[in-house]
Amino acid sequence: MFTSTLLHCTLTWAGEARDFMEQSREANSETMELVLVTHVVDAITFWAQNVTEDRACEKMDTVLAEQCPTAQRVKGKPSPHKVYGACYSGDRCWYRCKVQKQIDDTFHVAYIDYGNEEVVGRSDLVELPEDLQSAALAKRYKFWGFHLASEQDSPHYSQGKSFLQNLIYGKKLRINMKSECFDGTVLVKAFQGNLDIGEEVLKFKFATVTLPGNRESQSPAKALQKQTGLWSSRRPQGDCDSTGSSGYMPKLRPVFKKPQVLKEQSTSKTVMASNVPETERELVNESQQPNAEMVIQQLCSQVTEQMLSEAKSELQRAREEVEEKIKGINNLEKEKSDLQNHADHLQQQLKEARLELQKASEVCPGKDECVEVNMESTVCERFSRLAEKVEAVRRNRESNKCTTAEECLSESIPVVVNNRIVMPLTSETLEMAWDDYRQALKQLKECQSKGELEDLVNSRNRARSVLLTAIDDFLLVVGNLPITDRLNTLKDVTSSLMAVFGSVSTDDVQDQFLEQFCEWRTQKHHNFRNVRQATDKALCALSDWAANTSKFFCLTEETAVTLEAVGAGVDELLKQAESDVCEELNNKFFEQNPEDMKIMSTACRIVMQRIQKEEHLLCGLREMYEDNKKFKEDMVQWQNSSPKADELLHIKKRIKNLRSQLRWKLVEVGCLEEADDLDLPEILRKKEEIAETRNALFQQIRHEKEQYVKLCELVKGNFPELLLLYPEADISSYLLSEGLLMKNLDRDIFDAEPMRELSGRRPLVCTEFQCQKVVLKGYSVDEESEVRMIKQAAQYHKAQTQHPSTAMPLLGLFFGKSDPLAYIMVPYYSNGSLKALQKLSPLTPSEIRRVMRGVLLGLRSLHESCITHASLNANNVFVLNREQGIVGDFDFTKTPEQRALDCGMVAGSISLVAPELRQSEPPSPAMDMYAFGGLMLWLHAPDCTGDVDNEHGPGLSGLQLDVKVQTLLSKLLVCSGRLSAAEALCDDYFLSLEN
Repeated sequence: MFTSTLLHCTLTWAGEARDFMEQSREANSETMELVLVTHVVDAITFWAQNVTEDRACEKMDTVLAEQCPTAQRVKGKPSPHKVYGACYSGDRCWYRCKVQKQIDDTFHVAYIDYGNEEVVGRSDLVELPEDLQSAALAKRYKFWGFHLASEQDSPHYSQGKSFLQNLIYGKKLRINMKSECFDGTVLVKAFQGNLDIGEEVLKFKFATVTLPGNRESQSPAKALQKQTGLWSSRRPQGDCDSTGSSGYMPKLRPVFKKPQVLKEQSTSKTVMASNVPETERELVNESQQPNAEMVIQQLCSQVTEQMLSEAKSELQRAREEVEEKIKGINNLEKEKSDLQNHADHLQQQLKEARLELQKASEVCPGKDECVEVNMESTVCERFSRLAEKVEAVRRNRESNKCTTAEECLSESIPVVVNNRIVMPLTSETLEMAWDDYRQALKQLKECQSKGELEDLVNSRNRARSVLLTAIDDFLLVVGNLPITDRLNTLKDVTSSLMAVFGSVSTDDVQDQFLEQFCEWRTQKHHNFRNVRQATDKALCALSDWAANTSKFFCLTEETAVTLEAVGAGVDELLKQAESDVCEELNNKFFEQNPEDMKIMSTACRIVMQRIQKEEHLLCGLREMYEDNKKFKEDMVQWQNSSPKADELLHIKKRIKNLRSQLRWKLVEVGCLEEADDLDLPEILRKKEEIAETRNALFQQIRHEKEQYVKLCELVKGNFPELLLLYPEADISSYLLSEGLLMKNLDRDIFDAEPMRELSGRRPLVCTEFQCQKVVLKGYSVDEESEVRMIKQAAQYHKAQTQHPSTAMPLLGLFFGKSDPLAYIMVPYYSNGSLKALQKLSPLTPSEIRRVMRGVLLGLRSLHESCITHASLNANNVFVLNREQGIVGDFDFTKTPEQRALDCGMVAGSISLVAPELRQSEPPSPAMDMYAFGGLMLWLHAPDCTGDVDNEHGPGLSGLQLDVKVQTLLSKLLVCSGRLSAAEALCDDYFLSLEN
């Protein structure tokens, strides 16, 4: 019973082996498709065009190149199902594409005729008409039965892509299509010659084989061996879980080459032994049936012999076909040799016949009619051929009148070399005068003694007088130079050269190459003239002969031309004309070889280099002209006198007087209000006078600031002596505070209302200053903190002035005269702080994004000025119209360390103090970014109470946050590698902000 079962299984295996052989032959005989690879995605995926559609692709590129430059640019949001035209950044040519994703005014596009992708701007994306909305010319292909062996981020993945790109990119492949996926990807087997591309990728372990029914990635040969065992139809014990609910492995019929099949058949015993379960293998060992083994060996030998015989027969047929083709080629070569010999023999016979004809014509001239006919035909043919060549020469001369690269360069060289503008000699005198003036000005700035001031001022004035004289000479010379016309000329020359030669490198090149180009061009034109003159001379000689001959044949007029002169030398004239005309046609004077192009390109680089140097010189001259002209205009009013601070001192006196009046009137109102009999009309009148006096005082303070601005510009510029000449003006204090310090202000001159709800930590009052509602923030100061406050406030004010809309502006700084308080004047925001706004009416997610983007801009401006805020919290961020967020000022009396450890650095239950600050590290911009991340988390999850900073990153998994928000927070609430303000602005969370 066991023997019969074993025999039956063996026969079944033999039948399956034959089926595999037949299927292999059928697969090899399938029709192959030839494609051209245009793009490689990874180690097993690529894009390709059908080779039969090459002309369609060329036609498509031509149509796109004609229509796209003038086509309408895409407006609004493009459709993902529509085909557009995009300008590829690699070659600046137009190709069809589909838009995958839009980010502001940039678009991620996929080129449907090639497969590659990139990001383009709106100006490089155009609409296409209906006739170009056709299907893509490229398809996405993937090797059948293969999967990637590594993840996308691994180096092995990039190596696999590079390997496949070097192997097939831009080459033609034969593909055998197996099936098509839902996304349109075609599964294929690809060959390059006899090379199986998939097997090559597999050989270098860039991919794994995953055929149906296999849990592991194995080679096709191993997969076949596992499926062709004796008991393949039976279920092995213990394999139920690995093969599905039925427990049976599906049979595979992969395509293999014949040598592989033979090898598999020869090792069939090993395959069977490896596939038989352990229990059944023991049964075979116990039975030891010799008859079954003999049957198996016989069947294996029969199958192997049959396969070998078939392979030998096919090889024999291929050899016979090759031998037949070789015989055919040899026959064709023999026929070609015979025809060549026959042609040579006929040529020799023709020469002999012409010689005999010539001899016969000398012996019997005019008697042989055949000879006459032949001569007439020969003369006609010679003149016709000569006429055709002369016509070709005429066309060449007419067509080559157009401008060539050589002529363009030859015309540009004299323009650039001979008409250039050089630095005038007056510039040297001017530079020396400027050096003397700067030295005198430097000594004047360093002067600390008022006794030395007069001599230094006189020295500066003398140097300035010499400088103004040199400026006049310089302006006179440079004003007459045609700088604008010369720049336009150089621009035109540059445009013409770039139109002919394209983009040219401007690296330093020796000028001797320009002389080499001139010598080369002179020699070339000399040869060109000689050839043309020889052609003209030969044709003129032939024309003179024709004129004389026409006179001889004219019977109505007498002529001196003899019979001998008619036929004398005509053969030589024709031969010389044919020779010279052919030489001119064969000389390609207007076609440059690589050596000529190298000479011209080098000369063009020298010309472009000289153009750039002269343009730089001319722009510098123009800038010098404008700067010196402005300096002269500024100094005109101070030639006979020096600037004074009298107006500022007068304003200060008026301010002092107005302050006294204001104080006196305030005392009067106080006395009237405390009197037993209240005189309300008088009180109201006095209050109106107080308001008028206060407005007049604020007006004078504004004029005082204007005068300070003018004097500070003069001090920083050309009149530093004003600091010593007018110490009572106190210009140095204004300079030190960047214009913030206002010494004429005091707390009691304001009509202020206390802001008790916000005055918990420091006194805040609300008032009006110069028709603007402001807030006065009071700080307790001593001598040390006063100096620190002025320095930090000036630094903050300078950074805020450079970016006005990103941080809270400072309107003024003054110190109390009756109390040890310093006051900062800032604008009043009706909406209040971010904390107050969230308490009354929380921001929506879109509003949060816009508001916090403004906060980021403020942090970036402060960090670029080397300022660490160190006090970024919900009370120090202000919101304008629920649209814009700005960063508030901080306590200028404290150091960054003191501000960072303040108890107000919390948002809800979230600490805004960075973990490194708790480890005694100094404050840094990264700590501001941690506080920004804490504010973001508080805005999106106000009830969050967990610890967000730990060694493994923030614990945000339990919060219901948007993916982009969670990604951004994971980069901010970390212990190291935190995003900067500029980097956070480029995050997807803020890039996706609607315009």
